[in-house]
Amino acid sequence: MAFMNPFSRRAALKSMASGFGYLAFASLAQQAAARASSGGSALDPKPTHFPARAKHVIFLCMNGGPSHVDLFDYKPELQSRSGQGMKAGEINAPKLLGSPFKFSQHGESGMWISEVLPEIAKHADDLCVVRSMQTDLPNHSQAFVQMHTGSFQFVRPSFGAWTLYGLGTENANLPGFVTLNPPSDNGGARNYGSGFLPSICQATKIGTNQIPGFYAAFLKIDQEPGPPLKNIVNDKLTTAGQRSQLDFIRDLNSMKLARDGYHPEIEGAIESFELAFRMQGELPELLDLRGESEEAQAAYGIGAGKPTDRFGRQCMLARKMVEGGVRFVEITAPTSWDHHFQLKEKLAESAEMTDRPVAALLADLKQRGLLKDTLVVWAGEFGRTPYIQGGAGRDHNNKGYTLWMAGGGVKGGLAYGETDEIGHEAVDKAVHIHDWHATMLHLLGLDHTKLTFNYAGRDFRLTDVHGRVVTDLMS
Repeated sequence: MAFMNPFSRRAALKSMASGFGYLAFASLAQQAAARASSGGSALDPKPTHFPARAKHVIFLCMNGGPSHVDLFDYKPELQSRSGQGMKAGEINAPKLLGSPFKFSQHGESGMWISEVLPEIAKHADDLCVVRSMQTDLPNHSQAFVQMHTGSFQFVRPSFGAWTLYGLGTENANLPGFVTLNPPSDNGGARNYGSGFLPSICQATKIGTNQIPGFYAAFLKIDQEPGPPLKNIVNDKLTTAGQRSQLDFIRDLNSMKLARDGYHPEIEGAIESFELAFRMQGELPELLDLRGESEEAQAAYGIGAGKPTDRFGRQCMLARKMVEGGVRFVEITAPTSWDHHFQLKEKLAESAEMTDRPVAALLADLKQRGLLKDTLVVWAGEFGRTPYIQGGAGRDHNNKGYTLWMAGGGVKGGLAYGETDEIGHEAVDKAVHIHDWHATMLHLLGLDHTKLTFNYAGRDFRLTDVHGRVVTDLMS
């Protein structure tokens, strides 16, 4: 009988391959253990390309497309021609709709602001209002995703993820990027995801706009004594027990990572478990608003039954997060600005829900010396048309609309760019969404042409192959 060699060439190669895998696993496990013991992180602070004007971002997301011609872009010509055809002599031309709200000038800058935003108007000299914004499409889902990621066609990292990837985080015990009550529609998780960037760069989501668990949690905090949001803390294991459990899970994940090679989901899982462990020490206290004075809460409009309560809590929390070292905080307004009908009534309601909280946030940041290092952004995905729709509403308009920024190195009291005489299209100093992204990255000390990530054989960036920095907006 022929001798059977148990060590065939195939078996030998398979065994050798496994050996290399074990060596790789040992190295990865050792590195992970070293990071855990030293407190190091893949999101350690990174140097900027040049001195930064801003260190943090608070993005006040006004989803739905707020009407610029009823809020920040005063058009006397639109008022005088209200009810007339948009274009003289054109058959079946849509009828123009003058704003039902009065405008007046505010601050030393003489900024024109609508009467429905009386509290924000008090900060006119802090606002850098861009009245010539443009985006590619007038559809909510595409425009909303493009506002967040720079692309409406493909899955790309969000602006917050790019910020975290480029700068790292200031506090390893808290998420570097947080989104409060993000919408589940209009792209959903794409708007705060990391795309092809490391998974740890995606946002930590708290609540949604459809199932407001975030809001309910805060109500519970106010009603019950004791530590807030107890589900954040594991009360069934000691700290040492949790550490041992996490070390075991990390080793299993590292073994799979070593066996399978590059696997961003596994790397992200390892990082996220470590972050969750560290968050237990700081996040519960951070989310607790009971330590804030009654005067401060009243300034934000916090109080049962008040229309400003929900957004006021989110704005106050955003300030606390920035104070605690969170790099990027996004808040989605608890109202839609998509006013195709009943413009006068519905826009006034949306303004009432957000005006006082936003103004209080600006005042609070300024009083604490945080505004100079924090870029506050108020923006929707597009604006509204100057012509009427649905009897008393406005349609979508991507050709010219308004957003504003404050703090973080922008010029206060500046109204930049212009739309035409009726507010339909940007005609002077147009700012495309790519230009806006490039400018915000610049304020954060990042060159948008150098902040790249190699994926599928190509260097990608937030602005794709577009974008210019609008230096006129900077102080």
